[in-house]
Amino acid sequence: MSVTDPQPPAPGAGADAAQEALHDRIAADSLTTRRDYLRIVATVSGGLAVGGVAVASGILHRHGDGDGAPEPKRIADRIMPGESLAFRYPGDEDRAIAVRMEDGTLAGYSAVCTHLACAVLWRKERGSEGELYCPCHEGIFDARTGEVTAGPPPRGLPKVILIEQVDGSVWAIGTARSGESLREGLCRQQGDDLRLCRVQQAAGEGSERA
Repeated sequence: MSVTDPQPPAPGAGADAAQEALHDRIAADSLTTRRDYLRIVATVSGGLAVGGVAVASGILHRHGDGDGAPEPKRIADRIMPGESLAFRYPGDEDRAIAVRMEDGTLAGYSAVCTHLACAVLWRKERGSEGELYCPCHEGIFDARTGEVTAGPPPRGLPKVILIEQVDGSVWAIGTARSGESLREGLCRQQGDDLRLCRVQQAAGEGSERA
């Protein structure tokens, strides 16, 4: 045999080459998969971060922030002590919740958590008066005031102003933002002077204490 003649492949050489090619392909696929995964994670994380900032800074829609006073709305024929009711007010996109505590106190709130806009639920069995609870991140709000008592929410729940008629029907007649009293919310929506409203509220509270 001449030294210039092609040499026959060594036994098993073809199998080794095929195996190396397969390994190269798997490695390339794995790299692509890892890159795609990291890209997805980065996109989702970025979206959550932007959403959180948007909610915290007030860019997203807030409950009852429309112009003017909303129309009164009948939400129930009756709400009994220990019961809650989910409803929409003032707009169809505004989730709200009404609760009546065992002593008869009636309160209404936005049912959108002020942390990352998850749904807020009523837990009657918690504590002596129940609580408003966001299951997404364990946010808890006081049932009487709507203020934060635990978890990450940065502020209390906006309020829905409720009245009860002599026939027992319950109506929503306005909203109050986080930190506003019911009176201040009504004054703002009716275009009244907020300073005068606060003076009247302070005077009313003083007479009640007396």
